Amino acid sequence: MKIVGVGCGEGMLTKEAETALREAKSVYGSKRAIELVRASIPKDADVVEITDYKALRTLPDDAVVLSTGDPLMAGLGYLPGEVIPGISSMQTAFARLHVPWTDVAVVNAHGKDHKAAVSRTVQDIAAGHTVFLIADPDLSIDELARSLSPSVRIAVCEDLGYPNERIAQGTAGNPPKVLSRLFCIICGY
Repeated sequence: MKIVGVGCGEGMLTKEAETALREAKSVYGSKRAIELVRASIPKDADVVEITDYKALRTLPDDAVVLSTGDPLMAGLGYLPGEVIPGISSMQTAFARLHVPWTDVAVVNAHGKDHKAAVSRTVQDIAAGHTVFLIADPDLSIDELARSLSPSVRIAVCEDLGYPNERIAQGTAGNPPKVLSRLFCIICGY
């Protein structure tokens, strides 16, 4: 099985991933992942939208499984098989902001305990790290901001790689607003 990172948005597919897709006989992915790479999937390949993520471990050895962003950035990289990286929202966000990511702590709040993610973010910033926070629509930027020193810089990066991409910057004292359901946050940069 190949687990292929399709990137975080349009045009974020690597050459290696594109090659794996062009050779695919069966492709499995979320609706969004499939749409991101539709042009690279052979016309005669079986394309299946994933509805049962638990069943992915039972796919045939020649299956190609699509993972949005990079498979090992809160994606499907836990599956057995070859992992082909994609351009993640983290890479894209830091590039857009011109911020190095050599001392970054990654906090995954996507579908996780948001209070624990906020607490971890506070600890990592106190330890001198910039924090990349993988968010979901239920994460409260206001709750996060109230937990930080008012001068801590915050960037909300929305719809990265899409035509409506937006990056808003502020501080914990005056946090940027979240306008999309697809976003990540960088704090303490």
